Amino acid sequence: MSTNPSKIFVARLIGLDVFDPLGDRLGRLRDVVVLLRPGARPSVMNRPLVVGLVVEVLGKKRVFVPMTRVTSIDADQIISTGLVNLRRFEQRGAETLAVGELFDRTVVLLDGSGTATIEDVAMEKSNNRGDWVVSQLFVRRSEATGGLIRRRNQTLIVDWEDTDDPSNAGHQPATQWISQHEEDQAADLADELRDMPDKRKLEIAGELQDERLADVLEELPEEDQVFILTHLDNERAVTLLEEMDPDDATDLLNELPEAEAERLITMMEPEDAEDVRRLREYEEGTAGSLMTPVPIVLSPEATVAEALAHIRQEEIIPAAASAVLVCRPPLETPTGKYLGFVHTQRLLRYPPPEAIGNLIDRSIEPVSDQASLADVARELATYDLTILPVVNDQDRLVGAVTIDDVLDALLPDDWRTYDDGTPVRKVGKRYE
Repeated sequence: MSTNPSKIFVARLIGLDVFDPLGDRLGRLRDVVVLLRPGARPSVMNRPLVVGLVVEVLGKKRVFVPMTRVTSIDADQIISTGLVNLRRFEQRGAETLAVGELFDRTVVLLDGSGTATIEDVAMEKSNNRGDWVVSQLFVRRSEATGGLIRRRNQTLIVDWEDTDDPSNAGHQPATQWISQHEEDQAADLADELRDMPDKRKLEIAGELQDERLADVLEELPEEDQVFILTHLDNERAVTLLEEMDPDDATDLLNELPEAEAERLITMMEPEDAEDVRRLREYEEGTAGSLMTPVPIVLSPEATVAEALAHIRQEEIIPAAASAVLVCRPPLETPTGKYLGFVHTQRLLRYPPPEAIGNLIDRSIEPVSDQASLADVARELATYDLTILPVVNDQDRLVGAVTIDDVLDALLPDDWRTYDDGTPVRKVGKRYE
């Protein structure tokens, strides 16, 4: 039988499954919500109240489960009961996320020994009513002095009331948060960032590697993309635009004031800037505005081995890797005459030395760069394709539209968010 420990550290809970009393899985724990009391004098009575859990349910959606519904916590699982509102979690007022906002904060130790960084938070029941509070912090002291000995990176556990109020902290590193999420998909990171305060978004963006941040930006809503990009220095903003797929970078630049967009494009590498400028010339909703100008393009003399080597490149998305486009030189878009394409599946059926010019599928017609979104979507659906070549009026390949480009354009602007009207459902009904 599960029991409630007198004290438990939050980092050990993250990722645990949350169940109802019948054993049906509700979701997975992603964070703990606490209420800080800014300005209050540190004391046992003013310890932050733990008000609930953030649980990731079906579809990567995050919902709030009040601590009053939590009946048991142990090292393997969390059990909840009652009704759970499946409306998307939205942070309010003085609510603070333990992992998202407390971890990595710097606090002052009131014993005069210096400052420390929060690495974990302990919570425990404080009274007979079953209220949970933050009681202790696991911290790493960057430097402390004891007699003649200087101790660096010392870890220790301190009571909450023996530190200053971390809500007064200035810049907060994101090292530990990033480390805990290094295996997450870019879309999942974007989902977490979107719900954070603006200050925390910038702190995390400041520490993410350029390539990683570029991937995350591509998954964020437009307003968050613009907010982060415009709060970075020009050099890094340009680097991120160069790391992004040209079509995504173009979409982001189109959200900026024209003068600002033009200034950033001017600072980009000429090759990257040229791709963006070409895409910006197309009218919104056309194949030219949706396409990527850098699909896999090879000459008919290239071999199956060469084609597969291009497909295996890590930066090639699955949709773009489903086919190799074959053209006469030059092979940089706009290319020479477009000849056709070869499906990856077909490449796998032929020996490595075979020339791909012998394998070309000419049955699928490319679309014009002026074709409408509806025409592009119809072609992809009719022939069960994930990629469609795009040519100009001279029959030169200028790019390719992938299925994800079309879905992004067809779905509503707020497709990354959930409707607020999600009904309340009983915990215990299996829906995963």
